[in-house]
Amino acid sequence: MKVETRTRLFAVDNLRVVLTALVVLHHVAVTYGHIPAWYHFEEAKDASGVLLDILVMFNQAFFMGFFFLISGFFTPASHDRKGGRAFMRDRLKRLGIPLLVFILLLRPVVTFGFYQGDMPYWMFYLGSWDAGPMWFVEVLLVFSAVYTLWPKRAEEPRRTELTARAVALFALGLSLATFLWRFLVPVGVYWNVVGLPTPAYLPQYASMFVVGVLAHRRGWFETLPDKAGRIGLLAATGLSLVLVPMSWMFEGVAKQALDALWESTFAVSVIVGLSVLFRNRHDRQGQRGGFLSEHAYAVYFVHPVVLVAVSYALVWLHTLAIVKFAVVAAVALPLCWGVAWLVRALPGAKRVL
Repeated sequence: MKVETRTRLFAVDNLRVVLTALVVLHHVAVTYGHIPAWYHFEEAKDASGVLLDILVMFNQAFFMGFFFLISGFFTPASHDRKGGRAFMRDRLKRLGIPLLVFILLLRPVVTFGFYQGDMPYWMFYLGSWDAGPMWFVEVLLVFSAVYTLWPKRAEEPRRTELTARAVALFALGLSLATFLWRFLVPVGVYWNVVGLPTPAYLPQYASMFVVGVLAHRRGWFETLPDKAGRIGLLAATGLSLVLVPMSWMFEGVAKQALDALWESTFAVSVIVGLSVLFRNRHDRQGQRGGFLSEHAYAVYFVHPVVLVAVSYALVWLHTLAIVKFAVVAAVALPLCWGVAWLVRALPGAKRVL
């Protein structure tokens, strides 16, 4: 039993490292594509920028939902071990302090390039207030509080098999919920006060957190059959080849329905596929993997500053968008982990990062 627990944690930790790297790559792609949604933006002047937009589209469809699933997966054990009050105190420390530090200290650094000097900086700062990428920990704090307050039955964790039928029904249900939700919150809407850039994906975020909690309680990660991984990755590929071109052919409600169907089924398929793949093939962690995992949260915290600094440093480089993406990514990824190591070396930093 002890070996199984370690394997499970190593596989999930390795998944978290990959997802953190995808966050960095996602924001590099936004920087040099056609989507003005980052602190430094150089719009692509060539066709390769479309490739970056496609990367952002596929990434957005699943990666933050996967983050919420992993967070939900670790929530029950932490809550049961510490108790409700201590769990929320720990969440406020581990999530709330980095959130406040980013808003008060790091955000002025990454947004300074927007400042035009036509108003006092404090007015610009308050008028453009948001949590940046730390919206994730902001939402996770809310989910954690809801979990703590939600009535729980006294029951021992039990292993149950997650059937293909249940996975398919969940994916279809999520598609419907997303489709209906987007009549109220369309894609592209930004919630200014809380700084949430993708509220159109909230059904996925919330449901994936719940799935993570259930996956821990019922042992789904361990009991997913090997064939589920192969089927998941094949399904993600097939669904993309069929539904994405169809979506590009339609407009209005039909396009909205196809987008919701593709995003939800693609997300579920990829998450199942990657979960089994990492459980079976990436369930160990050497010294290098341990370093990457230990500093992944700090990388998420510092990566906006690193990316903005690298982008400004390479503003002189005029080349294809995809080439500049590759150059900045090659520089920024190792630098993010290096800066994260330096930050965690500060007194008391490891208690929250």
